[in-house]
Amino acid sequence: MPVRLKVDENLPNEIAESLNRHGCDALTVHNQGWQRMADDELWGRVQGEQRWLVTADKEFADLRRYPPGSHAGLILLRSSEKSRADYLQLVGVVLDRVKLDEVGGAVVVVTRRSVRVRRNS
Repeated sequence: MPVRLKVDENLPNEIAESLNRHGCDALTVHNQGWQRMADDELWGRVQGEQRWLVTADKEFADLRRYPPGSHAGLILLRSSEKSRADYLQLVGVVLDRVKLDEVGGAVVVVTRRSVRVRRNS
């Protein structure tokens, strides 16, 4: 079964297209009409679908609020440029370096320099 993901509205739709080309099941917040939704409501809906959230919103990486193992998974893309090309490159890094189907429930933080995978301890 493919890894299920939801791409947040703060990222380009091409992120979902790239993930889908790599065998994932990715949907976007935008395509479901969930834009401008409060973080807590969005999080609840995404987790209700048992999907990873792919986002650039640093608040979702608060491990006290969203501890690894308490959800389907989270990918935080930390771009210094905040450009479409940079976000697509960061997703490529995730796909190359992390086997998402093996780290369910993890918090994955991706920058140009590193990929950190935080799992339930």
